[in-house]
Amino acid sequence: MVFCGIDWAERHHDVALVDAEGKLVAKRRIAESADGFAELTAMLADAGDSREAPIPVAIETPRGLLVAALRETGRAIYAINPMAVARYRERHTVSRKKSDHADAMVLANILRTDAHIHRQLPVDTELARAVAVLARAAQDAVWRRTRALQELRSLLREYYPSFLAAFHRSGATNLAGPEARQLLALAPTP
Repeated sequence: MVFCGIDWAERHHDVALVDAEGKLVAKRRIAESADGFAELTAMLADAGDSREAPIPVAIETPRGLLVAALRETGRAIYAINPMAVARYRERHTVSRKKSDHADAMVLANILRTDAHIHRQLPVDTELARAVAVLARAAQDAVWRRTRALQELRSLLREYYPSFLAAFHRSGATNLAGPEARQLLALAPTP
């Protein structure tokens, strides 16, 4: 039995394959590209991967192009929380230094020793994946709006504190609402 761990990053990924005893079978850094995915699948095939017995993969994220491509292969994918990976890393080294290759090894070993306590990503329909993408986009939009409003409030506090005072005296509470725009139209500068 072979287990795969992938330390995910934006431009590249470190991959480690370990056997049932925890010995390194193969390691490689692949690009975030179709060529990188081809390298990964070739690496898995060289280690004994097949349609009937796909090598399970542990990675620190449940989404992204790499995860989507891996899911299409029909293999078991385990999204391991990065904080859990950090705790496992501490079990094997006293150094707090982070290494992408070492994290890939830790992820592979998590599957080897503790796959039973981690949740495999469920098989999703295309509709379920579309809903997940839309839900994530909505969540990101809410976070961006909240950050922009906090930034606006901070800038107004520095540059135009009397606006904030007048705004709150008017009983309005939402800087993104029409009341804030109406008040700024009446008095656009300090």
